[in-house]
Amino acid sequence: MLHRPRILRKANSIREMVSETNFQASNFLLPIFIDEGNKIQSEIPSMPGIFRWSLDLLEKELESVLNLGIRSVLLFAKVPDKLKNESCKEAINPEGLLPKSIRFIKEKFPEMIVMSDVALDPYSPYGHDGLVKDGKILNDETVEILSMMSEVHAEAGADFVAPSDMMDGRILAIRNTLEKNHLTETGILSYSAKYASCLYGPFRDALDSAPGFGDKKSYQMNPANRLEAIKEVQMDVNEGADIVMVKPAGFYLDIIREVKDAIHVPVAAYQVSGEYAMIKASAANGWLNEESAVIESLLSIKRAGADIIATYYAKKAAELLRKSK
Repeated sequence: MLHRPRILRKANSIREMVSETNFQASNFLLPIFIDEGNKIQSEIPSMPGIFRWSLDLLEKELESVLNLGIRSVLLFAKVPDKLKNESCKEAINPEGLLPKSIRFIKEKFPEMIVMSDVALDPYSPYGHDGLVKDGKILNDETVEILSMMSEVHAEAGADFVAPSDMMDGRILAIRNTLEKNHLTETGILSYSAKYASCLYGPFRDALDSAPGFGDKKSYQMNPANRLEAIKEVQMDVNEGADIVMVKPAGFYLDIIREVKDAIHVPVAAYQVSGEYAMIKASAANGWLNEESAVIESLLSIKRAGADIIATYYAKKAAELLRKSK
């Protein structure tokens, strides 16, 4: 034989030396759910091991996150029903839970990269990502409030605002707002190719933000579409996005690769709540090894081209990577 591929697989040290794909804890973006109040560490039933945190208990959790080498968090706020209304005005309250959380984390952990969710579903009585009128999701009016929301988060100290709404034109509007208000050090991580997936259910349990009517197919993408994802991503880059996101990740590895090949900014991918819950449930039933599934699933996302992986398994994966060294 002229070629014996097994030579490069015969020992762990050789396999590591020639590995085509490597990832580390600093590649992970940890989503965190914030709740109002004190002494709250409330587990989400559909996401075992994932909690809603009050700020007084979050400090210790973030210390452990940093100690594992994870440097980035993505914040989501659980908004009380009494603060939800049709105008979603709580979304632009400078003293609201999300800007308060940003200030808290940047004060305690200035080295932590803080990204903040920019969408209206946690603030709306309808659970939709945009303002609602006569049963329709309004685009331009929503973009206006998302721009104001981004300004509030940037003023609070967010390193990146992360619009997850999929409204048309919101990246350009947010970029212009940041520039106009001299918030030029705040970046934009855009959910550029966010699909209308069946995998978001546990997340909506976490924030009590399921749609009150209809679905999100009029603004989130059709899972059947590939070229549309490239168009959406290119538009967001042209409008000023610093990082683009594909969501979900595991069912859309082909999209991650095509996006990576098409553009020249960092690419993020979100291993969403349903993906996390599927692995958890299968492991609980003894159908697969959880640790192996975690690493393989994340490695496949990285291999597909993701520079950054948002995952609820960030801590677990960081622990496994540390143990393997």
